[in-house]
Amino acid sequence: MDPKGRVALISGGARIGQEVAAALARRGCHIALTYNRSRKSAEETADRVRSFGARSMVVKADLSRAAGAAAAVHAVHGRLGGPDIVVCMASVYERVPFEKLDERSFRMNLDVDLASAFYLAREAAPQLKKGGAGRIVLFADWLPRSGRPRYRGFLPYYIAKAAVVGLTESLALELAPEILVNAIAPGPILKPPGMSARADRAVRRVTPLGRWGGPEEIARALLFLVETEFVTGECIRVDGGRHLH
Repeated sequence: MDPKGRVALISGGARIGQEVAAALARRGCHIALTYNRSRKSAEETADRVRSFGARSMVVKADLSRAAGAAAAVHAVHGRLGGPDIVVCMASVYERVPFEKLDERSFRMNLDVDLASAFYLAREAAPQLKKGGAGRIVLFADWLPRSGRPRYRGFLPYYIAKAAVVGLTESLALELAPEILVNAIAPGPILKPPGMSARADRAVRRVTPLGRWGGPEEIARALLFLVETEFVTGECIRVDGGRHLH
């Protein structure tokens, strides 16, 4: 698919999401961004998109509920058309020791990391098919893609992201041949705020390419998955070889 003139609906438009939106906008794609609390980040991304001459809009939506996803798709279709491309990046990432893990934390990860991707894909699918060709790109994580957990304190996050891989494969089968569904599993892309120099060195040491990737690497992978015509049900690791260690 050529992104030019198409409409992409992106959930999670901050940090890496901003680079993804900009990469699509450079190719002539119009961008709709959803947010739940971070309107400022969404507006900043929308402004950057417009600087490339593309149209953009922001939509407040609780995508962890089916009604919220349906309302977001309806709003985008009414203003920009489409969508033709759906990118599910909304995520919760927090460390919670097992002994302190409660129902709220468990459900929040499943709602934001997994359910929101399913609802958005389901609600957008009819419009994607009407466009003659559609693309859905979900976001997993290098950890479950590597086949095993490696860090304590992230149980619900790991479960949710592992399920995203399964969701990707299932959606790809259900929605073929009109819609291609794939996922990206990021590894060490951006240093978390406040990361110590010692922790930074530790990550680099166990990453074969010896560095952080940067959001541009995710954007390149996403463009490939949008433009390909014969890849579906795949989850691409973008982790500098981190899974090999």
